[in-house]
Amino acid sequence: MLNSSSCFIPFKSDTSSLKIPTKFTFPFYYKPDELSKLACAELQEYLTGSHKWIHNFGLDNNDSKPIGKMFGVLVVENENKKIGYITAFSGKLAGVNTLDNFVPPIYDMLDKDGFFMKGQMEITLINKRVRDLESDPKTKEIEETLEKNKTQFSIEIEALKTLNVELKKERKQKRTKAKLMLNKLEYTKVNEALNRESIIQKNKVKYLTLEWNAAIENLRAIEKEITSEYRLLKEKRKVLSASLQAKLFDEYHFLNANGTHRSLLSIFRETPQKLPPAAAGECAAPKLLQYAYLNKLKPISMAEFWWGVEPNSAIRKHKHYYPSCQGKCHPILSHMLLGLEVDDNPLLTNNAEKKELEIVFEDDSLAIVNKPTELLSVPGKTIKDSVYHRMKIKYPSATGPIIVHRLDMATSGIMLIAKTKHAHDHLQQQFIKRTIKKRYTALLDGIIEKSTGIIDLPIRVDFDDRPRQLVCYEHGKTAQTKFKVIAKEEGRTRIHLFPITGRTHQLRMHASHPSGLNTAIVGDDLYGRKNNRLHLHAAYIAFKHPKTNQEINFTVTEDF
Repeated sequence: MLNSSSCFIPFKSDTSSLKIPTKFTFPFYYKPDELSKLACAELQEYLTGSHKWIHNFGLDNNDSKPIGKMFGVLVVENENKKIGYITAFSGKLAGVNTLDNFVPPIYDMLDKDGFFMKGQMEITLINKRVRDLESDPKTKEIEETLEKNKTQFSIEIEALKTLNVELKKERKQKRTKAKLMLNKLEYTKVNEALNRESIIQKNKVKYLTLEWNAAIENLRAIEKEITSEYRLLKEKRKVLSASLQAKLFDEYHFLNANGTHRSLLSIFRETPQKLPPAAAGECAAPKLLQYAYLNKLKPISMAEFWWGVEPNSAIRKHKHYYPSCQGKCHPILSHMLLGLEVDDNPLLTNNAEKKELEIVFEDDSLAIVNKPTELLSVPGKTIKDSVYHRMKIKYPSATGPIIVHRLDMATSGIMLIAKTKHAHDHLQQQFIKRTIKKRYTALLDGIIEKSTGIIDLPIRVDFDDRPRQLVCYEHGKTAQTKFKVIAKEEGRTRIHLFPITGRTHQLRMHASHPSGLNTAIVGDDLYGRKNNRLHLHAAYIAFKHPKTNQEINFTVTEDF
């Protein structure tokens, strides 16, 4: 593909008819230009061929564990004014992070003679010793003995206390009887004897407690002695890991087009999390820009795509283009792009400014509106125009929060608007109790074989790439969706979706995820492919009116 002395790759195809972008790609939301798409096609052709390295992408029958990978291309101009491109992969490929034909990492953490691999080896040895100590029969035996002694102590002390309560009752009865039947001197003798008996019983509890506490403390001392190495090793591992991570972060320094260097720690110090997440700087985009700056290559445009089998949690489709991630790459690229003329952020443009917000129904309690695609439900950080903003203008005397529920910006369809605090509270309770009936219509980018069913996949936010969601069985919130296929149209499926829960991006995730319908909604720019719009519409709603408590329903047909 190229000689080993350079990562610059001349285009194999004729590019004379392709327009060279005047501004660099805005990496967090983009449509690839023709040069970047051509570079991606040539890289994909290379990936399907034979190489010295072997990696199971899951695209053919292979017994080893398949792992898909994100690749990136950066179209550049070299010092001879020739247009070509450079390529990169995120993280490791074929178990290494340095391969011919791809730019090198910012820092080679896999260098066997480097501090990181030596530190990792030390941690590995500690982990092995910790596992050995955890499974040591002596440790398990002393822990079981300690628990048994605690249990036995509780049983004996509780039995003695119960006995003392009964004996106290008996002494009270004896005192009462003696007081009635004996003279004063005889009663005094009986009472003193009963008091001595009371003291003896109380002392039994005291001595039994002291005896058991001594036995338990002795066992704890033995346990502490047995587990001292285990505890010291865990503390050593914690300190070593933190030190190793900090030292590794310090090796990552990033250039920008102005020639300014910044360290990874310096860049992330200005973010809310303050510290870099694991693997920050290992994504394709920072590698590509760093190599270009170091080798006097002028960046022109960029694109990243997924190659291989989908991961279990996040949505990544084979050959689909994806933007740079928010958690790891946004802070780094915000620095690295300084000095380049970059495309405007399209997310800052209000594409719904001239779109009408149709009022489907209204009375003195509520309104039903048909939200157009691209209009926000509530004001964003930079865009004020929204359903909320327009409703505040239309109904200036409305009380309460107004917005009862939300739709994604890209989703069109029915939204409930409350004009009074009472109506808002009443409708909110129906949403909380899940008594409101909703139906969405979607057009899926493929054919669905099943006609009906239910999708049950727990969802949580992808902390490294907000606002994307991912499937997570450990920390995800329950998310359930019923579906019913309505029609199959020229390789696409029209479907009705009935959300049982209302998680962020639930319908989009459940449609696209391999364990769901495995077919993205047409126009889903997060979990599928871009189109003129997201083909998802809130078409039907049924609820109890907050004044009459009678069920009413509304239908608004989709325009796609």
